[in-house]
Amino acid sequence: MGRDALVFYSSVDSAEEWRQALANELPDLDFRLDPEVGDPSEVHYVLAWTPPDGFFSRFPNLKLVTNLGAGVDRLVNRDDLVPVHFSRLNDPGMVAMMTSYVVFAVTRYARDMHVFERAKRRGEWEYVHPRPLADIKVGVLGLGELGAPAAAMLAQMGYAVSGWSRSSKAIPGVRSLTGREGLETILSESEILVSLIPLTRQSHGLLGAAELALMPKGAKFINASRGPVVDEVALIAALTSGAIAEATLDVFNVEPLPPGHPFWALDNVFITPHMASITVPALAARDVAESIRRVRAGRPPLHEIDPARGY
Repeated sequence: MGRDALVFYSSVDSAEEWRQALANELPDLDFRLDPEVGDPSEVHYVLAWTPPDGFFSRFPNLKLVTNLGAGVDRLVNRDDLVPVHFSRLNDPGMVAMMTSYVVFAVTRYARDMHVFERAKRRGEWEYVHPRPLADIKVGVLGLGELGAPAAAMLAQMGYAVSGWSRSSKAIPGVRSLTGREGLETILSESEILVSLIPLTRQSHGLLGAAELALMPKGAKFINASRGPVVDEVALIAALTSGAIAEATLDVFNVEPLPPGHPFWALDNVFITPHMASITVPALAARDVAESIRRVRAGRPPLHEIDPARGY
């Protein structure tokens, strides 16, 4: 009987942390780190983040691909991957980290910290009278595994929160909107807009020039989902003209963001290097191991992805 092997691939995640975490859950699992994959026919599982083109074509007996993150846009519609089970991670550590990032980014604008940052650089005392959080309208695009907890936390803090998603959601304190009309409503009302939408064929370029023009003049935009959800050229134009006053961007069309990109020169853009949320192996390994056990038993994995939908 051949060995039951998993191949790990990521340029940003700790292979050793994952090796130990999975060994605690599945001692019989043969953990292999790309490119040392051994006999490719023994590889039944892949745990990966943004593997290169052609990566999967080596493994003829692949059964399960688990994505090291919530967004699976880089794993669907690939030429090198035959139909297998797809799953994504859904660990509480990843949710908590994304929620903390969104709370930070929204509150930085709501409490005018960006104004004080610039005043400090000028060496000036600039007072801005605080506004009640209940007066600040925040829109959250995407109410899935990451968006829903973030929207709920903002509502608990006292912000006036509306959310937009494919289907209606029941989240305490959050107004739920759907459809094109709902999208236009949330865009036109939100002075702080947060994008947590998964990247699919339907959401690619969802926020173009026409959509951004619906936002109130001086609005703030936060993108912690995927770069291609928004038209970068249109966003740069809106930020340059002041139609959109500020942006916090964690994701981009090209990553790392290239030197000389216009975003670097815009003083009203706060940039983070795609780190809004990361996976915590010690917390996530239990779900990964359970998905492997289920696939071994001929059952679907946890958090299975529908490639046709892209999430």
